[in-house]
Amino acid sequence: MNKIYKIFLNSIPILVMVGLIPLISNDFLLTAAFGLVVVVSFLKKREPKESLIFVAGFLLMVFFEYIFILTGVEVFYRNSLFGVMPIWLPLLWAYGFVAMSRIVKILDKSTKL
Repeated sequence: MNKIYKIFLNSIPILVMVGLIPLISNDFLLTAAFGLVVVVSFLKKREPKESLIFVAGFLLMVFFEYIFILTGVEVFYRNSLFGVMPIWLPLLWAYGFVAMSRIVKILDKSTKL
């Protein structure tokens, strides 16, 4: 299978989640939808240690997003998590970490595209 096609397939969950943001205005429903996308994605394909990558991405991005907000680098109007950021944002970032690790593995197998 072509590397570009594999990268695209691994990007679909992220594209779906980003596409849902303007469609679902309730942050808690959007978080549930993101959770469903993540669960379905992991049921479809999960590699060793991806759960650890997901949890690390979740925790790290909560921390760093919080710092960015406190320093004024970012401002969110949807602030359902700690009153400063959308509750769904760490899920998006966490799965983004997983997708990026998969993409790195795809590209690492003889870099020829």
